[in-house]
Formats: sequence, structure tokens, C-alpha cells
Amino acid sequence: MKLHSSTTQQYQTVTGYDETGVEINAQRFDYSLVVMPETPPRAWDVPNFEALTAEHFEKIEQDKPDVVILGTGDRQRFVHPKLIAALLERRIGCECMDNKAACRTYNILMGEGRRVTLALILGNAR
Repeated sequence: MKLHSSTTQQYQTVTGYDETGVEINAQRFDYSLVVMPETPPRAWDVPNFEALTAEHFEKIEQDKPDVVILGTGDRQRFVHPKLIAALLERRIGCECMDNKAACRTYNILMGEGRRVTLALILGNAR
């Protein structure tokens, strides 16, 4: 699916997505990644949902977002609270949803000026 452009082009915006990947500012990614509004996307070493560890979320916590939108793949899945303890201790919310919903939600929150992090699990981790 392609999304419409907006006035947020100076930020990292999801401009398209499908079952195998995502486009950030029209650049295609087919591996798991972390996206923040003012920081270039970075690879996230998560090959699949089952591979998630607390350390993955501790690294995201260091970015000090207000909320983390976790894209869990082609369907919504929920992480165990033990995995996101570092986020919860700092009162950082973590919302789990399928990747398509996560991309849309990230764009909305980013457009509102929120310090949001999009953490997407995609098929080919790097």
C-alpha cells in the first residue's frame, strides 16, 4: 500500500508497506528495523516474534521515546511484560499491533509531534 505524502517529509515517515517490507521516506527495507522521527532507521536484530528478548527493548529504552509501537508481523501478538520491563519502569508505553496498523499509527503519532518509536519485525533480520 502506498501512502500520501505530507508536510512531515523532514522526518522519518512510513511511505508504503506490504507483506514483505516497508518504505521509509520512499526507501525500501525488508528486514526488522527501528524507526524514530528524527533519526535514520536502524536495523533491529529480531528475526521473528519468538526471538524477542528484554535486551531488544532495553536498547529502544535508551532512545527515551514516549511510546513504542511494536509491529509484530502479519498479525497482532502481545509481548510478555517481563520483556518490556525496562520500558514500563520509565513509564514508556508499548503498543503491540500487526505491521500495517503499526505503520499507520506511527505516522499519526509522529505527525502529532510525539516522541514515538516504531519497532517492526520483518522477515529478513540483519
